[in-house]
Amino acid sequence: MRTGRRTWISTGGAVALTLGLAASTAVDVQGGGQSTERGRGGQPTARNVVLVVGDGLGIAARDAIRLATVGQDGRLAMDGLRHAGWTRTDSADPEEAVTDSAASATAFATGVRTYNGAVSVDVDGTPVPTLLEHAQRLRKATGLVTTAQVTDATPAAFGAHVPDRADQSEIARQYVDVTRPDVILGGGEDWWYPEGDEGAHPDDPDDPRPEVSRSTAGDLVARAQAVGYDYVTTAEELAATRSDRVLGLFANEEMFEQAPEGQGDEYAPTVPLATMTAKALDVLSRDRQGFFLLVEEEGVDEMAHANNAARAIQAGQALDETVALVRDFADRHPGTLVVVVGDHETGGLAVENVDAEDESGDTASTDPAVTQSLEDGPFPVAGSDLQFTVDWTTGSHTGGATPLTAQGPGADRLARTQHSTDVFDVLRDVMRGRR
Repeated sequence: MRTGRRTWISTGGAVALTLGLAASTAVDVQGGGQSTERGRGGQPTARNVVLVVGDGLGIAARDAIRLATVGQDGRLAMDGLRHAGWTRTDSADPEEAVTDSAASATAFATGVRTYNGAVSVDVDGTPVPTLLEHAQRLRKATGLVTTAQVTDATPAAFGAHVPDRADQSEIARQYVDVTRPDVILGGGEDWWYPEGDEGAHPDDPDDPRPEVSRSTAGDLVARAQAVGYDYVTTAEELAATRSDRVLGLFANEEMFEQAPEGQGDEYAPTVPLATMTAKALDVLSRDRQGFFLLVEEEGVDEMAHANNAARAIQAGQALDETVALVRDFADRHPGTLVVVVGDHETGGLAVENVDAEDESGDTASTDPAVTQSLEDGPFPVAGSDLQFTVDWTTGSHTGGATPLTAQGPGADRLARTQHSTDVFDVLRDVMRGRR
């Protein structure tokens, strides 16, 4: 429900958040979800690893989501994880000081810093092994879940190797022909069908970002089906499938509409992130050796690029509901490591008091092509009479460190300041049972 610049933020996930927080108490009593399994040298081993990436999720965004959802005295599910630290996100790009999603995801996925736009290749363009591939060598099941295109930078960095993140059909081809994650769920059907073949989601060439089939590698959905994937395109089909290998594409491109407020913006995925994640956990947990799962909420980043705080908060709430679900799974499956982290900050977001004399006005530019806003809001602080505004400094990424929270085997190693590459080291080691 929207009225001018004032926006009501849905708290429909409050029950799920409450359940998740209640579950965290049990985890703390039991030792923070630590596994009794031991690997080499007696080190804890993670049977399952769930890495949850909030794209664009800086510390101020987490606080804006917290204030709007549970208030000053509340705690998000992602903030209730037992260990906390933060990550530096600098890439190894020779021309830019601030990372993009591809280089950042590559750091998490491979432990290697690279140039912006690179997907799990080093600065020389040489492919480097990913956490997903390490998990497969340990005979674990693997999965990728996102509200972006499944071939977008973050999931791609775990399941493919390309010099340029824009080569999304090649990324899809590698999923099918090379890495074959057991579960692939998200948007981006346009990159799987050749021009002229609409697939399940009709082309919309009149969209501001034309939505048209554009695969450069033929019909990749048919190719996926030929190697054993059950292809699903709706929530009902996803719920009904009993396959151990699932490809689900639920939108032409991203599973939302990113835009400045009131200019066609919408966050309403036809299959919510929590629903996709629940299905992935159900499928992957059938594997006797455990699994590795990457879950990404892309909406925070894309809405922050558009300086749309209301939708960024809404996407953040969906992310936190998903974290609550993952925490509940971890409570019921000892030996599961859960890590929640942002890949970079977007928008230079700041949480401020409501002040009519502070940068009043909606936009910093009279140029209609420029979407940078000065302030968004006001937004209510849940459970109080207080309000806050969101101030933006850019429509791009910033170089700020991102918060990390974790729980499970080896999570204590992440309670520090570190680079994104160090997160890779910990996740790889705990899957192997090494310190």
